[in-house]
Amino acid sequence: MLYQIRLFFTALQFFTRLPIPRWVGYEPAWLQQCAGYFPLVGALVGGASAALLWAALQLFPATVAVGLAMAASIWLTGGFHEDGLADTCDGLGGAVSRDKALTIMKDSRIGSYGALGLLLVLGLKAAALVSLADTDAALALQALLWSHMASRAAPVWLMHSLPYAGDAEHAKAKPLATQISGPGLLLALGWVLGAAALMGWAQPENIPLLACAALTVAGLCLYMQSLLERRLGGYTGDNLGATQQITELGALLAFLGAASLFG
Repeated sequence: MLYQIRLFFTALQFFTRLPIPRWVGYEPAWLQQCAGYFPLVGALVGGASAALLWAALQLFPATVAVGLAMAASIWLTGGFHEDGLADTCDGLGGAVSRDKALTIMKDSRIGSYGALGLLLVLGLKAAALVSLADTDAALALQALLWSHMASRAAPVWLMHSLPYAGDAEHAKAKPLATQISGPGLLLALGWVLGAAALMGWAQPENIPLLACAALTVAGLCLYMQSLLERRLGGYTGDNLGATQQITELGALLAFLGAASLFG
């Protein structure tokens, strides 16, 4: 049990600004082994964002409350995933070769594709959350929390299904450049399915919405797998961040669309 707690704190340290206890320590291999806890980190980030959204809605209109909630999640993660989205858009936005795309993604500067990708994804996430909050604040909070969890299981799927496409010896997080084991993937999916089951048990009327969101996340994940396999022959760390952002947006849009259909 202590070892599993260490793995969770390792994931928390890598993906957020939050401090962890000194007794946890660090071993490079733990970064690969902690992948099953990525959705649990998403639960903390999404939970903090949802809590701020709830508090802000008591004082401000939905547009301001959503902006504050999104700012909180970006601050907690240091814009880690958004940076990967921008780099991936720059690398894959144009019709360039595999090697050229990998070189572009290593460049710290942001290009037009990256800027447009960030603008569109963040803008659509904000619009979806504002619409949800105006329609059903409780659903907006649940959708925000679950989308953060599910979108962090999607990269684990890619790490299980695809090889690393870049130079593993010079990867920023070398242990993440190795494929994830089946048990790690099952643990990640278990957190997401468990959260969905609890939400469905608490509010059975939301089950169709959860089903639509889950299918959307799965479909986008498979699309990213196909795209990365075709263009790069695998994934990079930037691609994992991009997948998290895209599936998070997909889940929020699915909740909003399903609420209109089934509400």
